[in-house]
Amino acid sequence: MAIAGTNIQLDNTEGMDKVTTVEKVTTPYFSDGTDTLGPGNITASNLSTTNETYFFGISKDSTPTTVEFNVAFGSLNGYGAKVEANTKSETEAIYGQYASLLLAPTEVTGGFIISRNNSLTTAPSNAAIARGRDNEIFVMSAKRTNMKDRINKGTWTVQLSGSTSNVLNAKTIGTPILHLTDDSSGGTPTSTPAGDRYNIVSGSGGTVSGSGASDRTYGFFYPDQGIMVFSQQELSASIPGVSGSAGAAPNEESIFGNHRHKGFAISTDTDNNEKTALRFINCLTSGSLSFRDEEDQVSAQYFCRVRSGHCNFSNNPTFVSGSENKLRASKMRGNPQTFITGVQLYNDAGQMVATANLSKPLKKNFSTEATIKVKLTY
Repeated sequence: MAIAGTNIQLDNTEGMDKVTTVEKVTTPYFSDGTDTLGPGNITASNLSTTNETYFFGISKDSTPTTVEFNVAFGSLNGYGAKVEANTKSETEAIYGQYASLLLAPTEVTGGFIISRNNSLTTAPSNAAIARGRDNEIFVMSAKRTNMKDRINKGTWTVQLSGSTSNVLNAKTIGTPILHLTDDSSGGTPTSTPAGDRYNIVSGSGGTVSGSGASDRTYGFFYPDQGIMVFSQQELSASIPGVSGSAGAAPNEESIFGNHRHKGFAISTDTDNNEKTALRFINCLTSGSLSFRDEEDQVSAQYFCRVRSGHCNFSNNPTFVSGSENKLRASKMRGNPQTFITGVQLYNDAGQMVATANLSKPLKKNFSTEATIKVKLTY
């Protein structure tokens, strides 16, 4: 540290001249500076045909090129994609990708066990799957630029709306609404290679409805990854909609006037790309998303201690006079006085890394000492 030309060595041992704190700061997630998208303004993003075989983007309808989340559909059976001999289909590849990313190495081949809450022996009271794993999943992943360090747990809501009817093109059907959130408020997370994992359960804004995961588990939430993995069968049990092909008409694939695909009862076709991920977005068009990001903000406080013998002289040439460099002001001889106006911090290589100015000059002489606290936030 340099103050008025005087070098003072700081003790960077934590708790000595340096104290570091980490604060979690949360802000609205979406690109427009808000924490809610919808209802009524959610659409599928404009993506290339190549991307659409694997995932679709979620956007605000007024800014369809700005992707807020991506949605993908994965199937161990290859449903909703063209299955060819000796080749994994796109939906099989999606399932395998997220299993490898989120599950422990010993769990990857076993797949996601969501509906039964990661247990093959016991299950939530209303589990949609009687036994075994979830062979089909929907995955919603956040944009890293939006989520910063992670998705803020215990505050988000996914609201899905769709049809309980399995009748093609039914117009006079109910629109059940499913509110989903995480259960972080009620217990300890599960540790995974991808960070902490929470259950996705019925509720809103982190407030769990009913018995939570012991009643029904809809998915897994990985806040550090910004990923939510949903059980297709659990979603379909609440909002089945219409099963079968997505149809030939483009508007019927991606919505928005009728209820044909506002549901999660999927096609088991393995001959075509059914664009199954669109079913999730279709159920969001009358629903909404509420999210906040989270960032670790590090604050380092440096205590610059100016002892009695420090900083009592100035490098300013007007401070002295004559060839003997005597103090110009005779009344300061024997007890010189200076005013500290700023602090500069340097690293070990002698490079200045921070500078700060005092709100008002600090008077200094041999009979005074001072401690100047410099706070850096990054």
